[in-house]
Amino acid sequence: MSSPQDSYRHGHADPAPQELPPMPGQPAPFGLPGERPRVQSRRKPGIVLGSIGGVLLLVILGVVILVNVVNSATNQARGLADDFTKKVIAGEVSTAYDDYLDPLLKEQLSKEAFISGVKSLELDDSCTPAYTELKVATENGMKSADVAGQISCSGKKVDLAYRFEGANDLKMTNIKLRPAA
Repeated sequence: MSSPQDSYRHGHADPAPQELPPMPGQPAPFGLPGERPRVQSRRKPGIVLGSIGGVLLLVILGVVILVNVVNSATNQARGLADDFTKKVIAGEVSTAYDDYLDPLLKEQLSKEAFISGVKSLELDDSCTPAYTELKVATENGMKSADVAGQISCSGKKVDLAYRFEGANDLKMTNIKLRPAA
């Protein structure tokens, strides 16, 4: 009698190879005979990645909008300060008073006192403004902007500090223009 090992030695194969049953508690590696192999769903990773991408997009969009809102308010305040200071330097003091000062400030500071105060600074064409501080805030729909810096002229410097306030149209509510110490 020959053993199964003898048949391998002599080049004979067993008529039917024996298949080992799957281990208990573990599924067969390719499913049951005649069953199609399971295809892993690619939907779940796609949904997760899409959700993460959507959240990141919303965060980036929020940051861009916030930066634009802050920059536009800052640019508006800088523009007001520039326009006002250029008019004062150019000698258009009466126009600067009429166009930029808030009515409450006009009650405290007469036009004549404002004009004589600015003329005493003796500003000329060599003067240029430089802003060192620009703070913008919005509270309960009211915007405010604090601007500080200096006007540099040949041979002298003038400190400046302005405060603008308003809901839509910002007007100057506080002003300081005096020779630098």
